Amino acid sequence: MSASPVTVTEVRVLEGPNLYFPCPAIKIIVDAPGYLSADERTLRAISKRLGMRGVRPGAADSQQRQRAVMRLVARVVHRIAAGSGTTRLGVRVRTGGSRLEVVVAFPWRYRGRGLALGESLGPALSGLLDPDEAAHEGALSRAVTAVTSSEPGVRLKMIKPKIPVVSVTGTNGKTTTTRLLGHMGMTAGLVTAWSSTDGVVAQGELVEPGDYSGPAGGRHVLATPGVQLGILETARGGLLLKGMGISVNDVSIVTNVSADHLGLQGIDTVDQLAEVKAIVTKITKPTGWVVLNGDDPRVWAMRVGIKARPWVFSLDPDSPALRESFDLGGRGITVLDGDVVVLQPHSDPDHLIPIVDVPVTLSGLSAHNVANALAATAAALGLGLPREAVAEGLRTFTPDPRYNPGRMNVYSLPMAGGGKATVIIDFAHNEAGLEGLLGVAEGLRPPGSVVHLGLGAAGDRTDDILQRLGELAGRRADRVSVVHKARYLRGRETEDLEMQLRIGLARVGVAELDSYPTELEGLQAMVATANRGDVLAVMVHAERVKLDEWLTENGASVDTAKDIRKKVIASRGEHEAETAIAELWANPDANARVAAAQALADTDPGDPRLTFELASAHDGASDEQQAISLYDRALGAGLREPHRHRALLQQASSYRNVGDLAEARRILDALSGERPGSAAVAAFRALTMLDQGEAPAAVADLINVLLSHSGDADDEAYRTELHRYAKELR
Repeated sequence: MSASPVTVTEVRVLEGPNLYFPCPAIKIIVDAPGYLSADERTLRAISKRLGMRGVRPGAADSQQRQRAVMRLVARVVHRIAAGSGTTRLGVRVRTGGSRLEVVVAFPWRYRGRGLALGESLGPALSGLLDPDEAAHEGALSRAVTAVTSSEPGVRLKMIKPKIPVVSVTGTNGKTTTTRLLGHMGMTAGLVTAWSSTDGVVAQGELVEPGDYSGPAGGRHVLATPGVQLGILETARGGLLLKGMGISVNDVSIVTNVSADHLGLQGIDTVDQLAEVKAIVTKITKPTGWVVLNGDDPRVWAMRVGIKARPWVFSLDPDSPALRESFDLGGRGITVLDGDVVVLQPHSDPDHLIPIVDVPVTLSGLSAHNVANALAATAAALGLGLPREAVAEGLRTFTPDPRYNPGRMNVYSLPMAGGGKATVIIDFAHNEAGLEGLLGVAEGLRPPGSVVHLGLGAAGDRTDDILQRLGELAGRRADRVSVVHKARYLRGRETEDLEMQLRIGLARVGVAELDSYPTELEGLQAMVATANRGDVLAVMVHAERVKLDEWLTENGASVDTAKDIRKKVIASRGEHEAETAIAELWANPDANARVAAAQALADTDPGDPRLTFELASAHDGASDEQQAISLYDRALGAGLREPHRHRALLQQASSYRNVGDLAEARRILDALSGERPGSAAVAAFRALTMLDQGEAPAAVADLINVLLSHSGDADDEAYRTELHRYAKELR
């Protein structure tokens, strides 16, 4: 027998609904190597003495043995409880983090006696393994005595809210959804308080900084003077370590479930993580609503264990989950024809607000924030907030450092060489978060620009998760730098964390990259190598405030919803005034085109595209000198492709028309080097060369360009000879 046959490694008080019971409970982790290695005959004898029949212990250290030990541990808990006066005690057992561990939990009214039972369990189990049979009953008797002689202690009471409460959980999007819902509550005129990983907030003001995503957050929120609506961000850590801080909620939200913090507190798989997240749904009042992500199978499966009605949200208006929700007496919310719409059985869709008017979605670019907005909207309507207030809340909540710090904050940063770069700061802490961040970065990148990524993570991620983060970063970002977070290494060495990221990056061909000890130093280095139009995305955790301060000090401005919309459209190679520009050029009157182009340019004098269109209009009205000046202004303001090329070509033509052949030739020679196969460049250049008296060379150039675009069979027969003639002409 092992020198330590049984050890109780943890006795934890869960103060509210938890993974095991919908009420306060005691959780015990038992390390039982003595039972795993004992011979089968010994375990059968112990089981028989405990009144257990048909126990088949299985081979030592087998999974079947572990299950048999779990049954035996539960029976011992029952025996100790019964001996101390509790005859009907619910006991639940689970496998632990290893084959040696058993997790057992039971509800208990009094903290002192619950802890006493937990602490007596180890000696009782050890005593049952003693070869001396007389010690067996003595072991149980001593455990009973330890419980009955202990002080009852504080009676565990659950907080029953007297105001409407929403619980928000999920792997990603909890904080944004909580803040947005809080904003809706205030917009509706309610005194609103919420708790999150950033602290406790009342009426938009931070009153208690720190991570309050556990039970303490709920207590602080409900204690807020005059509070009328409480919103509680509920993280996995709090659920596992303390349980829920309240007994019931009116609405619960589960945003999604993905791999994050695995390998901690006995949660090793995503399915186990989903089971933890589901706790908030099981305490929702039967008259309330459970808001579930219909696009996440693990989340949508939570509908099975709820008493309340489901309200599903989905980005797909044809999602089967929406139909299933109706069958269960629930509702749905989705995006239809570009609008946020509420769906009810046997009713037409209720169009609430266009997605482009919801700033937190970044003009619809951020899919995960679209989902967060849908979830918050469903919860707000489920609470009974006025429809108009909900729509206004969506319209006025912006993803900036004021309303949603650290969550997809977008800045425009002036660059030393002119123009601006886009900087995104986001608390992307896992694969789903990084996917969302890179998706937004790509959607804000204009054609020809580069996405820079400051890649970083906390140390409590598994090697596999860190490697997948590196692989994702290397596959989708153009340039990657590692930005470390020394405060969040959580037991891991910096070198080891970086090595895991590099392994993932190497899988997709990224062999060399820079790394920086802090997020701020990483951003500063990225800015030093960036060009106008580039997008710099940083995964922040420790230094969000420092990055915001540095950006502000260096002239950065926070993008408004209008700014972001312009960038989204520009990333498609378009302009938000594209329709007006098309109408301008459809007008046959040259002077009318100039007037229309001037009116457009006046709406945003710094917009290089509108300046280019004004230059083109003057060009078309034979006002070449004015056009040349405006082309210079557009190019200097950072005009991007394809309009940059067109501006240079048209400017060269204007220089030729006013007789400045040298300047026209300079521009056209440079363009010829950039695009040697361009017929338009070759034609304008040939005309200029003709004016300069270089007719043979001009013809030679045109022959070469003409042949480069030809694939006719007859042309192939004469290709060599024509190239020879061109060479002779030159």
